[in-house]
Amino acid sequence: MKKLLFIILLLISSITLGKGSNYIFGWSHLNDPDLNIPRGGTSNGPEVILDTEPHTLWKQLQNTDLTKFEKDRLSILSMAGKYRVYFDFMETMGFVENYHPKQPYQSWATEFVEVIEEEKYFISLQHTIVMYYKQEDGLISDPVVMKHWRQDWQYEDNIINKYIGNKTWERNKISWSQKKGTWSQSVYQVDDSPRYQSYGKWIHSVNFSSWSSNETWRQLPRREYSVRDDYDVLIGINTQTITPTGWVHEQNNKKVLLNKGHEVLAKEIGIARYERIKDFNWEAGNEYWDKTDVFWRAVRSAWNKKLNNSKIFKLQNEVDGEILFSKLFMLADQYAKGDTKVISSIQAIVDTHAK
Repeated sequence: MKKLLFIILLLISSITLGKGSNYIFGWSHLNDPDLNIPRGGTSNGPEVILDTEPHTLWKQLQNTDLTKFEKDRLSILSMAGKYRVYFDFMETMGFVENYHPKQPYQSWATEFVEVIEEEKYFISLQHTIVMYYKQEDGLISDPVVMKHWRQDWQYEDNIINKYIGNKTWERNKISWSQKKGTWSQSVYQVDDSPRYQSYGKWIHSVNFSSWSSNETWRQLPRREYSVRDDYDVLIGINTQTITPTGWVHEQNNKKVLLNKGHEVLAKEIGIARYERIKDFNWEAGNEYWDKTDVFWRAVRSAWNKKLNNSKIFKLQNEVDGEILFSKLFMLADQYAKGDTKVISSIQAIVDTHAK
């Protein structure tokens, strides 16, 4: 279990560029060398080949005969693919006395995004990391695979499970006037527990397709809660924009303290660039899903049951010294090795950690 936990933490909190100093545009006037060196580890991966040919679905988006709804669906579906991803986060301003910006954060990954469910008004996209590392001896490591986050899209959704702080979610209805023409985006953790949910509209012009959320509450991300405890929630706007060769996720977040009347500590910007790559070996990731697809489908079903039948619930990541994602990942490994009986334990685990 310790080895599994180490690999997961490495992948989702310390997959960093390892390229030394990087110019940070926001704080060039401060004489603080730490602000020009993003925090994180020092891992590096092999060179990848970018796919510079505009994607088929991008080309289809330029069809002026499509309805807005058809363009909405195409935009969501076009996020599926095989990518190199760069993540950048930086605090841009502070609102408390003697504020000093925290060290920026940069990381990278290679991951594929696939459509795991598709209906007319619903699309589910699963992200899976497949990483290769440059080792000290110069050789490339064996692949490291991890099920990553998931995003579900629902047209004119009438229920939002809103994060309200203190690891608690509350079920909220959306009126017809608010939901008309919108898509909800539900984002889930690596163990399929809820992370945040919001809704907004796609906008399209001649060669531009982009979705922006309404203001969204969410827990501290792992890149923050593993090193910080000076604020309670992120409240921000998410924007996802389709490009010819990938897509970009932008964030504009406030870092808020709930026990001080929603005092804002600072604001940050974040950007994740998904760039399509080709001639990359994804075989280990595909093999993982061949062996665990049924298991994770059951996990999603258990979480849906919890969400659909709870007006409010609190998530406990650790119960009796056992961590939620560790439990489920261990069971997934057992399932992959042929122990299909473990699937019967899933609902009890979810119910234990979400009450």
